[in-house]
Amino acid sequence: MNRKKYRTLAVGGTFDKLHKGHEKLIDKAFELGELVLIGLTTDKMLKSHTKLFSITRYSTRKKELIKYLKNEGYKNAYQIIPLDSPFGITLIDEEIEALVVSDETSNRANEINTLRGERGLKPLILIVIEMVLSEDAVPISTTRIKRGEIDRDGRVLLSTKPK
Repeated sequence: MNRKKYRTLAVGGTFDKLHKGHEKLIDKAFELGELVLIGLTTDKMLKSHTKLFSITRYSTRKKELIKYLKNEGYKNAYQIIPLDSPFGITLIDEEIEALVVSDETSNRANEINTLRGERGLKPLILIVIEMVLSEDAVPISTTRIKRGEIDRDGRVLLSTKPK
């Protein structure tokens, strides 16, 4: 059996309209971690965010996430943990060794390490993943998918160029 680089690794997000960018983040976590803790943002936490669109309910996002994990064969090497705060369990769990984040969320990861230091916990190793670009060289995002600009694979659906 191949020994993974980290015994316990975390990744987190809203994972609404699971897309290629999310998949890259999750796949990197499973590539490096024996146990992957997946923080999934709760509906309660999202109520404090103002978005231009509604976010799919937690239960639906969790089912979609589990379906992806099963399809990829990740089996029982993970735990899905509800995120009621931007930090989840990263500020209390001493077993977590690393955190996989996107370029977009690396500032939050640095904040987590600062707060861990203040609590006497070792900093997490940060694995920063570049954003996945769509056909038009703009990052894939749930916002763009919900606007109908692109699909989950980053294929352009609407022309966004001015005429």
